[in-house]
Amino acid sequence: MTSPDRASDRPEPTTRNQSASLRRALAVLEHVRDHAGTAPGTGGLSLTAVAEALELSKSTVLRLAQPLLDTGLLARDREHGHFRLGPGALALGQAYLAGIDLRTAASEQAHKLMREAGGTVHLCVPDAPYIVYIDKVENETAVRMASRIGSRAPMYCTAVGKAMLAWLPEDVFTLVVDAGLPTVTARTLTDPGLLRTELARIRGRGYSVDDRENEPEVRCVAAPIFDHNDIVVGALSVSGLTSRVTAARVRELGPAVAGAALRVSRTLGATR
Repeated sequence: MTSPDRASDRPEPTTRNQSASLRRALAVLEHVRDHAGTAPGTGGLSLTAVAEALELSKSTVLRLAQPLLDTGLLARDREHGHFRLGPGALALGQAYLAGIDLRTAASEQAHKLMREAGGTVHLCVPDAPYIVYIDKVENETAVRMASRIGSRAPMYCTAVGKAMLAWLPEDVFTLVVDAGLPTVTARTLTDPGLLRTELARIRGRGYSVDDRENEPEVRCVAAPIFDHNDIVVGALSVSGLTSRVTAARVRELGPAVAGAALRVSRTLGATR
């Protein structure tokens, strides 16, 4: 026999119904968000299109959509009755973006990457022709890197710099080249043509590699971070001594770092 206390803990049928309705209303909102911009004529989605896609009746869609329309999360065209996102969705997105910063957005992924990769993780931002280290997560069991938060390094010979430079405008590339490409190690790319070719490779594979170009015995793998405008705003990297970060290990780290950077980008609202 069920005790009275346990019975009282059970959700009332009305509560369960409200939960189901909320989930279905959110499904309507998500469907409009994902498909209204690609609908023919981009005037939004018709009631029929939403109902058929979600396998709901038109009357149910109208009922679920009403609170979303009331709060401005959805809008409906008066002439055709088509649904699209409303100004409330924009206000909600802006409030979300205003509440995060790059270090906060990247923190979880940076620590996870450090644990999985076993190297030092850096978070950097562009300050062409340099990069600036704004966060650093070190593996206490590994050799410490010389970098420090707030310090700068050249864009052209660091993995984080090249990861950002590959997606920054052409005038930034020109600025970097005009500032000079002096030799830092025997492996530094100092020829603008070779650097441009390397940036094309980076765009193709999604991550960059500093193979002893900035420090003689250090390899680094990095990937770009994009904001809600899909503009590169930073880069995430893993660094380690060549004895640990071998050429084979670089090929494993590349997709891992790119995946972590992509998740940070999504947190910032990127659609890439």
